[in-house]
Amino acid sequence: MGLFSIFKSKAKKEEAKKYRIGMEKTRKSGLARLSNLFKSYNEITEDLFDELEEIFVMADMGVETVVKFIDELKDDVRTKNITSASDLQPIIVDKMFEIYLKGEIVNSNLNVSKDKLNVYLFVGVNGVGKTTTIAKVAYKLKKEGKKVLVAAGDTFRAGATEQLEVWGKRIGFECITGAEGADPSSVIFDGIKKAKEKHYDVLLCDTAGRLQTKVNLMKELEKIKRVISREVEGAPQDTLLVIDATTGQNGLNQAKAFIEATDVSGVVLTKLDGTAKGGIVLAIRDIYNIPIKFVGLGEKVEDLEYFDVEKYVYGLFADMIDGEDND
Repeated sequence: MGLFSIFKSKAKKEEAKKYRIGMEKTRKSGLARLSNLFKSYNEITEDLFDELEEIFVMADMGVETVVKFIDELKDDVRTKNITSASDLQPIIVDKMFEIYLKGEIVNSNLNVSKDKLNVYLFVGVNGVGKTTTIAKVAYKLKKEGKKVLVAAGDTFRAGATEQLEVWGKRIGFECITGAEGADPSSVIFDGIKKAKEKHYDVLLCDTAGRLQTKVNLMKELEKIKRVISREVEGAPQDTLLVIDATTGQNGLNQAKAFIEATDVSGVVLTKLDGTAKGGIVLAIRDIYNIPIKFVGLGEKVEDLEYFDVEKYVYGLFADMIDGEDND
């Protein structure tokens, strides 16, 4: 059964409600023409594919990803066996799912080591919501019963440490800090020491987001990772790159420096609810082959969601899927 059919179920729609609401801007703006497109064409033609390509590029799926997607759509045996344009809709939904998975089992969960300290490193340029994301992840893990400590390793940005401390008081986590301008790896070392002594389950580590020179960034992140792996075997369990969804392709370009500088194992995509460029999820996965681990679907502390590709694809095409029920 394809995704198009699965999300005809009221129960599945209810499960994906947060994605449907959170991705409304992408549907109403980036993919706005999609609803009417299949009413404009009776048959499958090259013009139809050209318009689909344009719509998906506008939703910021990335030109390379869209071209690949349209080529695969044309070559799909199901496409070759239909003549009506409207019959293409469920195939598009399934192909979007397939283009994210790439025939692999994709781990969208945090990597967890049992019975030991789990260290998660957060990287990304300043202004993407990295510090707030760390607080929201701390909140989520605390709700799951984890004992969480945070190391304020962004010692160069004025206010970063104070911001985490405010979140800590609000949510209820302790924050390890250092003096402004201190060596970030020393703060994270102190965090590891405290986490071991007090038997914390999780240590979340903030890092600087300066991009003046990639060489300095690389050296700084390498040093931090050396300290972590030396003090905790098998850590960091994840290095999470935080990207602001509203920056679209600019966010992808910024991400490239961090991906080259360190072993990024997952992406946190903030402000997905605030953009018409929700297709960036597919561009990130296709270009960098990195899974999305969390998405921000609102401003509240509980609005950071574990990424679910099925619910995401429904969020993209909910109007098209639900629209058939109203025809």
